[in-house]
Amino acid sequence: MPDASTDAVLFEARPDGIAILTINRPDQRNALGRDVREGLRAAWDRFEHDPALRVAILTGAGDKAFCAGGDLKEMVDTGMAVPPRAMFPLPYDSIELSKPTIAAVNGVAFAGGWMIAQACDLCVASTAARFAITEVKVGRSSPWAAPLIHMIPQRIMMEIILTGKPITAQRAYEIGLVNRLAEPEALMQAALDLAAEILEGAPLSVKAGRDTVMLATEMGRAAALQAARAASEHTYNSQDAQEGPRAFAEKRTPQWTGR
Repeated sequence: MPDASTDAVLFEARPDGIAILTINRPDQRNALGRDVREGLRAAWDRFEHDPALRVAILTGAGDKAFCAGGDLKEMVDTGMAVPPRAMFPLPYDSIELSKPTIAAVNGVAFAGGWMIAQACDLCVASTAARFAITEVKVGRSSPWAAPLIHMIPQRIMMEIILTGKPITAQRAYEIGLVNRLAEPEALMQAALDLAAEILEGAPLSVKAGRDTVMLATEMGRAAALQAARAASEHTYNSQDAQEGPRAFAEKRTPQWTGR
């Protein structure tokens, strides 16, 4: 498969099944300019269609910013009103993905930076990171934040959106936006450790588990139970569903095939 790396977004395909996507515009605080958007779109597409890759980590170059958001100069120059829905390559929204993703937030994640961190399944943050939905400060809006209600309490969400004020990584962890905190120098290792824990699971079980979480998020209790049972049938009928119990009984590590 062709290399999806660009100057704006670096792509590393590791032999352990982890892909690392790095927004590489530290001098622009990794803002979501056109080159970054195109680079992310190509990188996510490569990740999704490479069967050897099972988990992706998204981070930013440098230690100042994960992503400072959209390119405000571009918005001024183009007179942008409502951004096209497909403008920003968002995992599971404008980008179709079926595999787990982790945001490794190494600095500020403001506006569109919060947006792409929120879109990932999981989030590991540097203790030096800061998060903010700053659209009220520049007369824009943040409709993309609607799913945040499934992650944090309503009144906290309301304050964050209405004030536009940043919160620390510790606060983000306390309210449930962030899964794990790490010192800045240990951030990537913490993200890799989390990805490795996911890789220990059977691929089809991981997919069914992720589907279950999303179904439960989007449906009522009864409908989600019914849909999750249907989503799990393929897993139960797989070879891995026999391999797992057999390996447990034989006191050995299971050999997953994803079939």
